[in-house]
Amino acid sequence: MYSKRAMFGVVGLLLAIAAACSTKDFPRDDGRMARLLSDREAIWWAWFTNDTTRLGLLLAREVVAINSADTAWQNRAGVLAAAREFAKRGAKLVRVTFPKTEQQVFGDCAVLYSQYELELEQNGKKMVQRGRATEVFVWRNGVWQNTGWHLDSGG
Repeated sequence: MYSKRAMFGVVGLLLAIAAACSTKDFPRDDGRMARLLSDREAIWWAWFTNDTTRLGLLLAREVVAINSADTAWQNRAGVLAAAREFAKRGAKLVRVTFPKTEQQVFGDCAVLYSQYELELEQNGKKMVQRGRATEVFVWRNGVWQNTGWHLDSGG
């Protein structure tokens, strides 16, 4: 049989391991979690308004974007070109909401799974688009940079 001292030692070791894993995978909130959601919304607004300064800050160099109904995947140059083209068409983003978001955070990497809803206006007509998004972010230079996304029209 094990002594009480040995049992307490094993329990203590297990608790220490659990605490270390917990701290590594899910760090204490140092303001980055709130920043994650605000940076995510900011990059959507930046894309739809062709805010190149903001996109430059929040869009990772190695981004891979898979957009709903597009056959080609986009790199950073493609994402920036698509934002320019959207702005040239004269459509405007009225609002973007994320009715449901699940987060996974692993140190300096985060994955967001969301439902989104966009309201766009062009030539006085309003359109609503809904879909799902999976987005990956990395914490760099004090911001969450978007390294990739996959959008679909599912609800």
